Amino acid sequence: MSKFKFTVDKNSNALKFQQLVDAITNSISQNQLKQGDMLPSVNQIMKECQLSRDTVFKAYAELKKRGVVESVPNRGYFVTKNITKVFLFLDTFKAYKEVLYGSFLKHLPKNISVDLHFHHYNIDVFEKIITESLGKYNKYIIMNFDHQKVPEIINNIAQKQLLVIDWNIHTSEKQSAIYQNFGQPISDCFQKNVEKIKKYDEFTLLHPKFTYHPKIVIDYFKQFCTKNKIKHSVIFDSEKFKIKKGGLYFLVSDRTLASFLDQCSENGFEPGEEVGVISYNETPMKKYVKNGITVISTDFNLMGQKAAEFVTTGNPVRFEVPTKLEIRSSI
Repeated sequence: MSKFKFTVDKNSNALKFQQLVDAITNSISQNQLKQGDMLPSVNQIMKECQLSRDTVFKAYAELKKRGVVESVPNRGYFVTKNITKVFLFLDTFKAYKEVLYGSFLKHLPKNISVDLHFHHYNIDVFEKIITESLGKYNKYIIMNFDHQKVPEIINNIAQKQLLVIDWNIHTSEKQSAIYQNFGQPISDCFQKNVEKIKKYDEFTLLHPKFTYHPKIVIDYFKQFCTKNKIKHSVIFDSEKFKIKKGGLYFLVSDRTLASFLDQCSENGFEPGEEVGVISYNETPMKKYVKNGITVISTDFNLMGQKAAEFVTTGNPVRFEVPTKLEIRSSI
């Protein structure tokens, strides 16, 4: 007799066939259904759950496509593979996060299911979603942020199940992390290209109040400029951001990059000529905008790949993803 029982949630927005798929994958990931176990017959599901034959067949076909269920003629459907369920918790979904997400999925086998959530730097949302997810997933991949309650919340997740990505904040050395360094590598990248930077009259960092970009970048920006005797400034109020001829601008927000390009158009400035710009975080379009925007960025493809390796191998990891400066025509 099958160990699996299913009830349709009439209040759910999910289609009935998707509810059935999710229920079966959840049961497999939590070892309620194991490799070799028989699933209920199509007729049994139809009768017990008042589903159409097409709905049940569609759900079972999707599970066969994923390679976790197989059908045996005259016998029925059996679980053929274990399933790993992954809880992926990002801060926001921007263009470079899409690169990370795409790379992560690309490097996962088909028997791994990923549920994607966002916290938008809201600690109440962060706590609520994590608390409700406990015990439902095999792996938890989380983008932390700078809030004093974060360590208490993520410590509820078993250490072997948890991976912190992107920002290595509020983690211990015993917790797995795949992250970028927002400090020294920034200064090092600038130092390797100091002559290009020195051709401008002033180097300005715009770190607007609305951004959650780590403030440590400000310290290393100032250290680099002071060491190399470069005139520099830091702007926190985006309303006061007015570009000047001969200025080089370091922008940590794509919203301010749009403002920079608007001002270039208004003033007739060509990036890389009258003014320069270095944008934080590579995105697929920046290499094409204005013949190429210079970016300083970690490798989000590699970050996604390494996160997938954590899921598939189960091995603990502490890995700093390299940061590099990609020189293009904008400086």
